[in-house]
Amino acid sequence: MKLIIINGPNLNLLGKREPSIYGTKTIETFFDSIKQEYAEIEFDYYQSNIEGEIINKIQEVGFSYDGIILNAGAYTHTSLAIADAISSITTPVVEVHISNIFSRETIRQTSLISAKCIGQISGFGLLSYTLAIEYFKKI
Repeated sequence: MKLIIINGPNLNLLGKREPSIYGTKTIETFFDSIKQEYAEIEFDYYQSNIEGEIINKIQEVGFSYDGIILNAGAYTHTSLAIADAISSITTPVVEVHISNIFSRETIRQTSLISAKCIGQISGFGLLSYTLAIEYFKKI
């Protein structure tokens, strides 16, 4: 099985950015831990602060990977283009968020990509990614 985690803007700052919301673990530390825990799965990781680069990556892997775990960050709430990219591929996408987007500002409570994804997991910290991995293991 081949999965990719794609993270959007500002998620490169995990461990530093608003630790009360996003925690203190860096994405590098977390990614290393899931690669060890799920040694039977081939993982890739991609992060960009640029919308078009995220779209390019979705299109690049969207016909050859078994699953995409996407945290589009703030683009979740603004990007029809990312939603269209998800609609254009055959690889299933699970939307994840570290924080509970429904307990945050009103603008963060709307996701333009949810309807294009097979599901959404939010509010469980970095465990949101692990829950998405567990989903892909079971399908």
